[in-house]
Amino acid sequence: MSLVARHLEEAGLPTVVVGSARDIVEECGVSRFVFTDFPLGNPTGKPGDVEMQTAITGMALDLLEHSWQPRTTMQTPFVWNADQNDDWRDHFMKVDDSNRAALAAAGDQRRVSQEAAKAEGRGRG
Repeated sequence: MSLVARHLEEAGLPTVVVGSARDIVEECGVSRFVFTDFPLGNPTGKPGDVEMQTAITGMALDLLEHSWQPRTTMQTPFVWNADQNDDWRDHFMKVDDSNRAALAAAGDQRRVSQEAAKAEGRGRG
């Protein structure tokens, strides 16, 4: 996405990237970036939290309108789990002995479901 944004900017189309991978996006050198310190896949807020999603989208539009210099990064003020000291990083994508069997079983089930869909002529969906 970052490289596409840079290409569009070079073509004269202003862009704002909204994301959760600050190091990667900033390294690519996008013109405007709204960073949300959330697990990957949730850059515009928590699922189902329309108020938060609206606020983050508004921040992106404000940055588009009022950015003051190239390669501007704005960080949103939201936290993933305020009541749990925002400890999602300790558990996000964690694989250890406590969850290895459950994750393996979930992967096996997913593969079975994919094979069944393929056999029935259904693609991704």
